[in-house]
Amino acid sequence: MQPLRPTADEAASHRIAQELDRIDAAVHAGSADLRQLGFWRVVAAIKRDPVFVLDHADQVGRIDGAAFRARVRARAPVWVGTVLLVAVIGVGVVAIILAARWMGTAAGLALLAAAVAWSIGVHLPTHLAFGWFVGIRFTDSFLGGPPPPRPGLKTDYATYLRAEPSMRAWFHASGAIATKIAPFVAVALAPATNAPAWAVLATAGIGVLQIVTDVLFSTKTSDWKKFRRERAVAKYLRHR
Repeated sequence: MQPLRPTADEAASHRIAQELDRIDAAVHAGSADLRQLGFWRVVAAIKRDPVFVLDHADQVGRIDGAAFRARVRARAPVWVGTVLLVAVIGVGVVAIILAARWMGTAAGLALLAAAVAWSIGVHLPTHLAFGWFVGIRFTDSFLGGPPPPRPGLKTDYATYLRAEPSMRAWFHASGAIATKIAPFVAVALAPATNAPAWAVLATAGIGVLQIVTDVLFSTKTSDWKKFRRERAVAKYLRHR
């Protein structure tokens, strides 16, 4: 009686496991460059098969987390970053109140301050809220990314992989959308303040500039690049 041969999918899953074991060993040996190790190429293959996600999500999450901790030193519990950014949103609320009490240039600057504070403050909390809604969990808040350092949220990549691909796409888009809306909320509140017309126009300009920047640059990097990537995965899985 001949031994059963593994199916093509089983053989592919075994090869992925071997690759992950190799990368895991390299990370524990001190290498934190996951791209150079071929990690993201393996993750891309895993995303395209729900069975592979079930088989390998936990190990992917462990590798990603270990590399992150080795690479990023400025990190804190998730709640710390969340509280700080909610405080920034609160600064924007205070600025709107001051814009309603002050006059002239001071009121205009307060309106601008509200727009900037909300644009900064709402981004990560929106990611956090949407992520939790679709089953994505988080391990750390941190400062990192390309210079200048900016606040970020570290996903638990195992839970990220298990989330529906289309929801992963909208998870990436959520923070970017909230950031673009924020200045226009300040514009909508401007009639309740004493901000002069130039300040209202400048506040709207902040929103327009952010949208233009997204159209020109962020589709190739950052949130919108990831949005397109996960939408492509979702489309592939729908048509398998």
